[in-house]
Amino acid sequence: MAKRDYYEVLGATKGATGDELKKAYRKKAKELHPDRNSDNPNAEAQFKEVNEAYEALKDPDKKAAYDRYGHAAFDGSMGGMGGGARGGAYGGQGDFASAFSDVFDDLFGDFRGGGGGRGGGRQRATRGSDLRYNLRINLEDAYAGMQKTINVPTSVSCTVCSGTGAESGAEPTTCPTCSGMGKVRAQQGFFTVERTCPTCSGMGQIIKNPCDACGGAGRVEKERSLSVNIPAGVETGTRIRLAGEGEAGLRGGPTGDLYIFIEVAEHQIFMRDGQSLFCRVPVSMSSAALGGDIEVPTIDGGRSRVKVPAGSQTGKQMRLRGKGMPGLRGGGHGDMFIELAVETPVNLTSRQKELLREFDKLSEDNNPESSNFFSKVKHFWDGMKS
Repeated sequence: MAKRDYYEVLGATKGATGDELKKAYRKKAKELHPDRNSDNPNAEAQFKEVNEAYEALKDPDKKAAYDRYGHAAFDGSMGGMGGGARGGAYGGQGDFASAFSDVFDDLFGDFRGGGGGRGGGRQRATRGSDLRYNLRINLEDAYAGMQKTINVPTSVSCTVCSGTGAESGAEPTTCPTCSGMGKVRAQQGFFTVERTCPTCSGMGQIIKNPCDACGGAGRVEKERSLSVNIPAGVETGTRIRLAGEGEAGLRGGPTGDLYIFIEVAEHQIFMRDGQSLFCRVPVSMSSAALGGDIEVPTIDGGRSRVKVPAGSQTGKQMRLRGKGMPGLRGGGHGDMFIELAVETPVNLTSRQKELLREFDKLSEDNNPESSNFFSKVKHFWDGMKS
């Protein structure tokens, strides 16, 4: 099968400069690398084709020969010149590995944590971990906001060695295995494999005389007391970030952050939905029938009088504007909704039962919902009979 044009393989124009060819090669090699295309059976062949094209065009003399004679410049048909070009372009594994290592950092930079460029793996100090603290508060505190002192078990910088991990007066030394890079490389065929240095565990330095207090870590375990401001309006799931209050870094590295996750406990009177509050208030059957005023609690500890319309039914709601929860980021307060629950009396005396029977006889025309329902039932049964 005829070979494709090398410029076409690289996705470059025929007059491309050396830098343009190198840029095109890096893009194609990264795109077609077999490790990134496990689902493409042709990826390996295409990858080799890209390397062959770049190996032929990166050298100015070979490029000039190819521009003039095409593939014939390398297939031996041009006599001695062709043979020499062929030997230079494909003269063994060493040339290929050298070409490939030119772009190794670009191809695998993201796998190494994004260092980009040689030496990006150096890690003299490591940032401390972020910490999570779950804080449970009641609804009243969520309404008003509060100042809360919490005790957080964490790692803090060692005061004996000032976080260096080395004995007082001593300094960490460069790791002899990786020369301070934190990573070591090994050649495996055409590929260069990069691994974390086993001697320094990627730190780039070793401590010959570790601090007795922290064992060379540069930090020690300790419980800290922190004062946290809980703003009004928080709800379950609200996250508060305290920058720099997390775990101390290794060997003087920056401190992580502390994240406080809020959980608002259920209330025995109020139910919350965002900024709205709901309160279910029982009323007697006579109060619901006759109407009147009732007194209800509010989340701020106060009281409000609510007028119950005569003839109210279970489920009727009344709104108290501005008596709900405050907005976390401003915007005023929500509303509070009173929901009536008409209560049926129990444990009646004989006299109460007698009066209710008498009342029931006199109230046949005072129950519109019941009359409407049983009218529909009668119509349903009549329809079934016919």
